[in-house]
Amino acid sequence: MKRAYKFRFYPSPAQRAELTRTFGCVRLVWNKALDARTRAWAAGGRSTTYVQASAALTEWKRSDGLAFLNEVSSVPLQQPLRHQQAAFAAFFAKRARYPRFKSRKKSTASAEYTRSAFRWRDGQLTLAKMTEPLDIRWSQPLPDRAMPSTVTVSHDAAGRWFVSILVEETIAPLPMVEATVGVDVGLSSLAVLSTGEKIANPRYERRDRRKLARAQRDLSRKQDGSNNRKKARRRVARAYARITDRRTDFLHKLSTRLIRENQAVAIEDLSVRNMITNHTLARAISDASWRQLRSMLEYKAGWYGRELLVVDRWYPSTKVCSACGVLTDRLPLQVRLWTCRCGAGHDRDVNAARNILAAGLAER
Repeated sequence: MKRAYKFRFYPSPAQRAELTRTFGCVRLVWNKALDARTRAWAAGGRSTTYVQASAALTEWKRSDGLAFLNEVSSVPLQQPLRHQQAAFAAFFAKRARYPRFKSRKKSTASAEYTRSAFRWRDGQLTLAKMTEPLDIRWSQPLPDRAMPSTVTVSHDAAGRWFVSILVEETIAPLPMVEATVGVDVGLSSLAVLSTGEKIANPRYERRDRRKLARAQRDLSRKQDGSNNRKKARRRVARAYARITDRRTDFLHKLSTRLIRENQAVAIEDLSVRNMITNHTLARAISDASWRQLRSMLEYKAGWYGRELLVVDRWYPSTKVCSACGVLTDRLPLQVRLWTCRCGAGHDRDVNAARNILAAGLAER
């Protein structure tokens, strides 16, 4: 299977200039292609294919105003057209929203290089239009005899440079175990397991909220277009990056642990997009990142031969007694402990996790 390894690197001044120029050209091609597609559809309902978009790119390169597109590698300029084609396919299949234009300030700058646009030799990576390899910090080794098929270079708002290397890898399944677990996600506890264990919500955004607010106030006082405003924007981005990195690290460790210790993991199919419309809880729900945890469980289960069981979101896991199966008519949110008519006492969240596990196993 294909797996991406992400590393931080430090470009030389010449590499920085080349990559910055490439990022700008990639963003320009995406925006011009999206504008052309939108205009063609609005004019007469005509859809645009990848072949037509690629032909348009060739014409843009020949024009006087866009001749600078020839100064960068042609491969990264073709990739946004392919990605846009996939984005529109997802939109028409109602799996995604309409593609949006990319902003220089708000979008993460990136460029994708396929095998013909980079050289991999003796563990060193050299991109097209460059004379020296990237100075990569190898935080983990690549698989033995790995041959990169795609390389994606990115530059985030915090000023950090990353390279993502996609390789073909054979991942051995984990040994089978008897254990299974149900997971009920929440806000006070990020995850409550059917075993009775409660995993605390680290609330990284709340921890750094004061520092982030100070950086945002400082940004609001800077004059538009000034160098001080750029520096202040960078400080805000670094505060956000710190929150995101710590949260992602925590979720990786949690998801890996659940997958390693259990043969099957049952979770609830939550509609997070609809839940964050509740403005009272939107910030806390976003900080919990339930969707990111589910995504990690999905691909790690596929890697290691585990099973992820997804229970319907309308299943009343909280109100059903996990001992006798009786459905309670009413159970207000503030009630955390309750006793069923059969005499069984329940912790609200642990009972929900047990019911999620039972429902997941029943739907196998």
